[in-house]
Amino acid sequence: MSRLPEARGNKKAPPQDALKSQARQTPPPSGPRLSDPFLNVVLVEPEIPPNTGTVARLCAGTGCHLILVGKLGFELTDASLKRAGLDYWKYVSWEHLESTEAFFEQLPDQAFHLLSTHATQPYTRMPVARGDYLVFGKETKGLPKPVLEAHPKQCYTIPIIEPGVRSLNLGLAAGVVVYDALRRITPF
Repeated sequence: MSRLPEARGNKKAPPQDALKSQARQTPPPSGPRLSDPFLNVVLVEPEIPPNTGTVARLCAGTGCHLILVGKLGFELTDASLKRAGLDYWKYVSWEHLESTEAFFEQLPDQAFHLLSTHATQPYTRMPVARGDYLVFGKETKGLPKPVLEAHPKQCYTIPIIEPGVRSLNLGLAAGVVVYDALRRITPF
């Protein structure tokens, strides 16, 4: 039985397990930071990695900046986060801000829109402009109640016809609202 020649320099390739472990420890790469994004898509304390990966892919494809805010329900090295974003992470303009309170304190007065199942105004009535912030809450609890109460005129919802359905998946909800906003602020 013949053996394959070893790589130059007699270096052995690392075992596959080591490569997989190394891949899990590396956060997804960020693409260049957009200086003038169409929109800023904000996920406050997201809990499910594939949802965040899906929204990252949405942002990569639409020229939007992704902002992850607060304590994440996963590690940025999570394999399912990377898998959902596929090989598009290099095109995603994104950042992680650790303080939820600081984020809400620094938001521009009128340039943000809070998306919640507790709101009554449909997202289609949301006045939107380039650079606005579309803010989505965590999958299980949504946005903090004090934030919604402090800004009632900036709260919007995606209407759901079937009363037994509480909400849409975070990635789907972000896609619906982002594309509607883009339709209104930029020609396709």
